[in-house]
Amino acid sequence: MKPLIVQKYGGATLADPEKIKSVSSRIAAQSKENSLIVVVSAMGKTTNSLIDLANQVSSHPQRREMDMLLTVGERISMSLVSMALNDLGCPAISFTGSQAGIFTDDSHVNAFIKDVKPMRLDEALKNNRVVILAGFQGVSPVTKEITTLGRGGSDTSAVAMAAAFNAERCEILKDVPAVFTADPNIVKSARPLSELNYDQLMEMTFWGAKVLHYRSVELAKMRDVTLYIGPASSKTSDGTIVKKGLNMFESCKALSLNSHELVLGIHCREKNPAKALQGLQNLLDKNQIAFPQLLSCETSLDKTEIFLTGPQEIMFAVKKELEKHPDFTLLPTDYSTVTLTCTGATSPEMTQKVLNTLTGKNLETQKILISAMSLTVLVEAPLRKQVIECLHPLI
Repeated sequence: MKPLIVQKYGGATLADPEKIKSVSSRIAAQSKENSLIVVVSAMGKTTNSLIDLANQVSSHPQRREMDMLLTVGERISMSLVSMALNDLGCPAISFTGSQAGIFTDDSHVNAFIKDVKPMRLDEALKNNRVVILAGFQGVSPVTKEITTLGRGGSDTSAVAMAAAFNAERCEILKDVPAVFTADPNIVKSARPLSELNYDQLMEMTFWGAKVLHYRSVELAKMRDVTLYIGPASSKTSDGTIVKKGLNMFESCKALSLNSHELVLGIHCREKNPAKALQGLQNLLDKNQIAFPQLLSCETSLDKTEIFLTGPQEIMFAVKKELEKHPDFTLLPTDYSTVTLTCTGATSPEMTQKVLNTLTGKNLETQKILISAMSLTVLVEAPLRKQVIECLHPLI
């Protein structure tokens, strides 16, 4: 068998029939040199459209039914790509997550992969077929129910397959040429990063970098899967390589800026943080809302203060549920986080640079969070782009 590569194509690269045919030509050419497992996302904005449909027929769509609905998007992509490849004379076969042996826990909307038993994929590869896999989905062996891995979960599907087959690398192919020092749509002078280690990219994705799903980077680190992030349109682009690696010496250096566009602040009457979080989780579970990403939770005066972020549809559902709840008060301002991923975050030097730069532009911060590899400021949402532009010269 030829050396195996796992490729993942994002929704923007598969947005219409012409793009699907273009991607299929690229896959067919690559298949002459490598055995391929190709993981596909839903076409374009299909997932958003399906969520909108669900909300038009139900005020609280059940999570089990949302999984049944949303997995349709990737199934459309996988079958169309397989059809296009076979038309090009490149033997291909498509599989859903459950057919591919991706076993998850029994959570709906945000399941975790527990095991991979890809016997059918192995057989197809041995028969020299390109495998097209629907990303973002699996099956619970306990409940026998279809599950999804959360927004961006196709990245995790791809990394899991690369780990299961010990692939040479896992390529995350998008409509961007690489990982950048900041969002090029906000900062015109943003620069591509040619190489990162797992810890750096994990920090970046946790704090809002959209290039990869955070959990996929975590899994790549655990299973030592080399990642390549680059454009779907070009085989020769440099892109960004992510693999094991440490700085030889200590340093204090800024690497990239990322942000969460919408962060909700919540005050809970319960001042015990554990009980406050449990109460919030119970409320969201009762209303079929997936728990968002927790950024901060602490006791503030006589109440618990919680900051959350997540996909837009989940944040809007949380907002709607908490607006008139007696135990939870939404802070009246929408916030954003802006995070500088760096080495030497524990040194006061980097913190002082960030705060002095923001003060010099009269940009007010509401909260500062510091971790081993990043410094995060919480700001009012309308200031987000200004803060990113202001801090980028530090990189």
